[in-house]
Amino acid sequence: MKLSDLEKSALQLNALYEQLEIKKYGRAWTTEELALGFMGDVGDLAKLIQANAGIREIDDCKAKLGHELSDCLWSIIVLANKCGIDLEAEFVRNTRELVDYVSSELDK
Repeated sequence: MKLSDLEKSALQLNALYEQLEIKKYGRAWTTEELALGFMGDVGDLAKLIQANAGIREIDDCKAKLGHELSDCLWSIIVLANKCGIDLEAEFVRNTRELVDYVSSELDK
């Protein structure tokens, strides 16, 4: 699956979430609220990474880890879209710059 396919799927789900939020709360979440939700997911992810490394006990760790990584990716895609960031272009640019930097450090 390409990033554009993941984006389309994430944004479709976000549109459904926004409809549910409006139904339940009278408005959709703001980007700030989405970011706070993402922070909670990152905390859950950190605990699952510990469990995966054997330093915390969580039943069905692998399945939960996959789920939480997916939740985090969803949040990143949605936040990038709402902030007007071309995530694919930024990832390519940033990765290229980091490869150049690390390669130059290795050459020293």
